[in-house]
Amino acid sequence: MSTIPSVTLNDGSRIPQLGFGVWQVPDAEATTAVRAAIEAGYRSIDTAAVYENEAGTGRAITEALASGAVAREDLYVTTKLWNSGTRDWSGEQGRDAVLREFDASLAKLGLDYVDLYLIHWPRPMHGSFPNIWKAFEQLKADGRVKSVGVSNFGPEQLTRLLAESSVTPVLNQVELHPYFPQTELRAFHAEHGIATEAWSPLGQGGELLAEPALVKIAEKHGRTVAQVVLRWHLQSGVIAIPKSVTPSRIRENLDVAGFELDAEDLAAVAGVATGKRIGPDPQGFDWN
Repeated sequence: MSTIPSVTLNDGSRIPQLGFGVWQVPDAEATTAVRAAIEAGYRSIDTAAVYENEAGTGRAITEALASGAVAREDLYVTTKLWNSGTRDWSGEQGRDAVLREFDASLAKLGLDYVDLYLIHWPRPMHGSFPNIWKAFEQLKADGRVKSVGVSNFGPEQLTRLLAESSVTPVLNQVELHPYFPQTELRAFHAEHGIATEAWSPLGQGGELLAEPALVKIAEKHGRTVAQVVLRWHLQSGVIAIPKSVTPSRIRENLDVAGFELDAEDLAAVAGVATGKRIGPDPQGFDWN
């Protein structure tokens, strides 16, 4: 992992800039996929309660620790609070519900702590995320979580958290790829010391990986389009968590340190932006 840079977060901790995501990986397959990722050299693993693969992910981590393949302090494990349970996250009862959800995730992972815990979706129509954040502050103070952050938050929700809490989210994990580069949100993050992490950094494959301008850059460097896109994330200062269950692609996605995109390449990548999301707009998303 020495070739993969890390990002220093606002609480002083460090996260590898390239991690391994397990969204849409069935629990039965997660153990094999995460084991392959750790063996390939990934040291950051990203899961979530709603992915229903925390147990499979945890088995791979337990195996890696037991075998001595990696030390716990060298692994960075992220999971996320889902919108489950009561919709009323207000007051002490709401904070207790958050703590129960965290306990369930930690038990499935088989760990004593996680490195990063995220609010998965803001659900601004309910306005309950500041109270949820109080429970996150408690988890951090208790040492059960090393760092706390958010996912899919916009400037309005981040501004409210910053105003109502002394604990700033270390990062915001959002949809981000060349089609949807989140330029304004990234500028907001930079202004407030919040790191940017990309989910679906490869745009879920398909159309993006066949984009002619990106294919041309890949041919120029003798790389795959996926490697070009991940290199773009790294050079943009964005943390990326690509997902794959194919061992060769798992290794390939990690092999992005041996080349650099020049100014012409970066301009070409910028030129493919459409401003269109692949996933839902967080401002209206309220799936429970």
